[in-house]
Amino acid sequence: MKNILYIASEAVPFIKTGGLADVAGTLPRYFDKSKYDVRVMIPNYKCIPQKYKDQMNFITNFYMDLNWRSQYVGILEMEYEGVHFYFIDNEFYFDGFKPYGYIHQDIEKFAFFSKAALSSLPLIGFKPDIIHCHDWQTGLVPVYMKERFHDGDFFRDMKSIMTIHNLKFQGIWDVKSVKDITALPASYFTPDKLEAYGDANYLKGGIVYADKVTTVSESYAEEIKMPFYGEKLDGLMRARSGDLTGIVNGIDYNEFNPETDPLITRNYNQVTFRKEKVKNKIALQKQLGLENDPKKFMIGIVSRLTDQKGFDLIAYVMDELCSEDVQLVVLGTGEERYENMFRHFDWKYNNRVSANIYYSEEMSHKVYASCDAFLMPSLFEPCGLSQLMALRYGTVPIVRETGGLKDTVQPYNEYESTGTGFSFMNYNAHEMLRTVNYAKSVYYGNKREWNKIIDRGMKMDFSWNSSARKYEALYDSL
Repeated sequence: MKNILYIASEAVPFIKTGGLADVAGTLPRYFDKSKYDVRVMIPNYKCIPQKYKDQMNFITNFYMDLNWRSQYVGILEMEYEGVHFYFIDNEFYFDGFKPYGYIHQDIEKFAFFSKAALSSLPLIGFKPDIIHCHDWQTGLVPVYMKERFHDGDFFRDMKSIMTIHNLKFQGIWDVKSVKDITALPASYFTPDKLEAYGDANYLKGGIVYADKVTTVSESYAEEIKMPFYGEKLDGLMRARSGDLTGIVNGIDYNEFNPETDPLITRNYNQVTFRKEKVKNKIALQKQLGLENDPKKFMIGIVSRLTDQKGFDLIAYVMDELCSEDVQLVVLGTGEERYENMFRHFDWKYNNRVSANIYYSEEMSHKVYASCDAFLMPSLFEPCGLSQLMALRYGTVPIVRETGGLKDTVQPYNEYESTGTGFSFMNYNAHEMLRTVNYAKSVYYGNKREWNKIIDRGMKMDFSWNSSARKYEALYDSL
């Protein structure tokens, strides 16, 4: 039996700001329970819903030094859907309405969390063989494991894995403050360890000291070795490339299942979609005040409205994109200029553009189930989950070939009749527009081929099961 502990700053269902929470909260359910005991440890944020707090059991508490300060550490636990969760409690650090605040506060908060997580291990009756850390917030865990938590029998043979969900976020602050907060010796703040470009960098520390490094798709693992995607750490990624693997995230196939989904108007599956899927489209057209036309090509976007997601490309060709034979449904919030751009086009082309500048889980399911195509032209995309949901719901993805998008969407080939979506390579608005127009021409001009693309997409398996098998192989290799 291998004992694995996930240490992360968020996990579903307790707290979520992004895909990291899905990985930390959902993936542990999918391991072979007879061989792997996978548990999860996150901060006990004040903003975790009360219904979960009521189910937590108090284990113990102690005081821990964070350099010259003495800090309270409480440990709570509960089981959720067969997974054992631990919560590190400290009112001073985990107060507030959201999990993250100003970076200078977060730097201290997650130094505390990393150290408290390791300090609590001997007290919880669980000794991990492998500690699996996620993103910069836990970057200090592998560092502390090599620095002060390696003597004695308990920690000696423990291994660590660092997973990068998005290399853009690294946890950077000045060396003097970080030295003061972490109490790490000065020898740790050199360019081959935690120091990068004059500052201290938590993620870098984690990458340097972890036994293995993973990221959330094979293509992204290759891309981050190059300057364009490497966020100034490409040299380090090349140096660690022997220990670097990419494993694509999954989605919960029970939650995202067009056959049983209670949030959509009409359920359907891979056999019945030809007749039933369109009923979702008609219902959504009515709900959003779009022209009621079951045959019209409907493109969906569910996303944070930011540059990373390729909205500058969309902005550049928005008028051409909203041509008369297209309907565009947008759901999400983000940068003000993109929110306002979609509002403007909603006003300008009222019966064919619907801008929903908010986020709702229910509405997102409706968009996945109703649209014909799903547009995702990201500048970079470590893994991406939306395209996996689109495939699951028989909504054909149109993506840029980067990171996880490249790994999960196979471009349509009209000569061999293969592929599960449409893709373009260069970060270029007109190349994107050409690809959208090509998809549209297949939709209108060759419905049989279009349905075959949907059919192949719905057959793909991007459930957590396949990810879990790859992680199991990685754990065994350690």
